[in-house]
Amino acid sequence: RAPVAARPGVRMASNEKVRVGILGASGYTGAELLRLLVSHPNAEIAFLSAERSAGKKYAEVYPQFSHLSHLPDLVKLEDVNYDKADVVFTCLPHATAHKVVAAVPESAKVVDLSADFRLSDIKVYEHWYNVEHGAPDLQPEAVYGLTEVFREEVAKARIISNPGCYPTAAQLPLIPLLRSKLISTEGIIIDAKSGVSGAGRAPKENALFCEVAEGLAPYGIAAHRHSPEIEQGLSLAAGQDILCTFTPHLTPASRGIEETIYVQTAEGVGAKELKAELEKAYGGEEFVNVLAGNAVPATRHV
Repeated sequence: RAPVAARPGVRMASNEKVRVGILGASGYTGAELLRLLVSHPNAEIAFLSAERSAGKKYAEVYPQFSHLSHLPDLVKLEDVNYDKADVVFTCLPHATAHKVVAAVPESAKVVDLSADFRLSDIKVYEHWYNVEHGAPDLQPEAVYGLTEVFREEVAKARIISNPGCYPTAAQLPLIPLLRSKLISTEGIIIDAKSGVSGAGRAPKENALFCEVAEGLAPYGIAAHRHSPEIEQGLSLAAGQDILCTFTPHLTPASRGIEETIYVQTAEGVGAKELKAELEKAYGGEEFVNVLAGNAVPATRHV
């Protein structure tokens, strides 16, 4: 069975199966990914790894998957057989995924959901994440996986770095506007709000119910690790270095992100022109909707 990775950029036949493995399947990211994959007609789950839950059935960790009896049991990372997979998703903590990605055979594509390959400048990564990069030789090979912007590059890549949550919500509206020069490169303010699941499944004091409920709090002020990722994408779109003001907030919700973004428009440009540019950029996209009329997005709608 020829691995799909050997034919980058080629569309599959409608009945062709892609064997998929998930590393770190017991976290929120792994569970959400699996929920999407089991609904995909071309995806076949090859293996699921989790260190503390190794040996368990997946439904023992997430009972909502109990109706899926065909799922493989969870195994330790060291017991994974990569030969079973055409694509490997790594849902591992930052600063650990790079070494694991380096161990995946070149016959398989990799989609890394950590931040380890998002920043093209390794020195910038090491500064913000305070760790030495474990696979610097692979960084040039990694493609930033914002598909709506880099679709052709993603299709041809072996290693795809999945964008961060806040950076996705920030870049999708701003990149088309910067490319078309409808807004200034200065004075961009991103006021972001996220649900608690963004902090991951491991217990954390600031994510406890009593710490979050009935409140709203900023965090990572002028120091959030997603700042350089956002600025990297905006700078590339604008063709010059961009600095923006990005402040994330934790909300008493389990999931969802909402960002209110402030920009300075070019002379003679108003909200109508900005929206028209976004409609042109995303009119044919499956996963981005530009709302009609005066409707505004809300996390409860998605």
